[in-house]
Amino acid sequence: MMLADLRFSHISAGFIAVLVGYSSSVAIVFQAAAASGVEGALLNSWLLSLGLAMGLTSLCLSLMLKIPVLTAWSTPGAALLALSLGDFSVNEASGIFIFAAALSLVLGLSGLLERIMKLIPPSLSNALLAGVLLPIGLDVFVHLQEQTLLVALMLVCYVLAKRYSPRYAIVLVLLCGLGLTWSLDLYSAVSFDYQLPKLIWTHPEFNIAGMIGVGIPLFLVTLSSQNITGLAVMRAKGYKPPTSVLLNVSSAMNLLLAPFGCFSIGLAAITAAICMTEDADENPGTRYLASACAGVFYLLSAFAGLAIILLFTASPPALVAALAGIALFATIGNSMQAAFESSSDREAALVTFLVTASSFSFMGLSAPFWGLSLGLLLRALRPNKR
Repeated sequence: MMLADLRFSHISAGFIAVLVGYSSSVAIVFQAAAASGVEGALLNSWLLSLGLAMGLTSLCLSLMLKIPVLTAWSTPGAALLALSLGDFSVNEASGIFIFAAALSLVLGLSGLLERIMKLIPPSLSNALLAGVLLPIGLDVFVHLQEQTLLVALMLVCYVLAKRYSPRYAIVLVLLCGLGLTWSLDLYSAVSFDYQLPKLIWTHPEFNIAGMIGVGIPLFLVTLSSQNITGLAVMRAKGYKPPTSVLLNVSSAMNLLLAPFGCFSIGLAAITAAICMTEDADENPGTRYLASACAGVFYLLSAFAGLAIILLFTASPPALVAALAGIALFATIGNSMQAAFESSSDREAALVTFLVTASSFSFMGLSAPFWGLSLGLLLRALRPNKR
């Protein structure tokens, strides 16, 4: 039945999600690895463990729950590690990863996050989603200045495809973008030296200062920027994710692979939204096949090692930005409409949207956390109508 429902649009949405995820943030992962002296075969182990964790959780959870579940490495977490791991050995870094994953697992088992998510109304979930995705949509037009011909023709392709073949609009934009990039010679030159990656165990050492100073912030950053945001995105798209199950499975996988370099994974937000659009599938009930396809691409990327990373990063930033933004146009519009439909929640939704879109951060916690927190506070303080 699942194979009968599989469409090319599922495959293309999954591919675009993985392409955007890898190419937009893998450089930060390299910086995090370099901060602790990781290179060569050990770097391949990091990439393999991350790819396995993301691929297995995305594929298995999507197929089991029949909802689009996509996980991703914690990009803010990688940025934190790039700045913080310099004072710690590779073995101490392994201990930090294990500690942060264990904290996430404890939170999932407690059921606390599930109770918190039930307090968030649909208006604020949609405002959060719109705020997270707005910079991605705006980025299309930033890159229009840098690569005018490429991005302009991709936009023209999108407009025409939405008019004449809406089901395959994003597929056609992807093919158009790849063809233009090739014909305009915009790919960066890369040299491949493929080696089959293998998992390398790094014996953990538990440094108290590292666990408190890096492990706890890593846990909090992943929670606020990925898990809470990812759950809100799913709720905004009309799904009812089993919060504790998702957090438990992703945290357990993270914990299992942490000694091999899986520093932190959580629920994806931006790339997950690509798999939840009408372009991926008009039927919300079978959109999980798009995230399942993304899981397969994650696994292929994991075993390709550094070679696939070089291929992803060879794509020009304008291509990746335009693909991501164009794929999310409809989602941004729909979420903004849903966020501001309720007049009683409109002000709280506006604050959530603006703070989230601003990329504001404070005390190591990212904009989605503060946007949602301030929106909930404003909603709680609104005057009661009699």
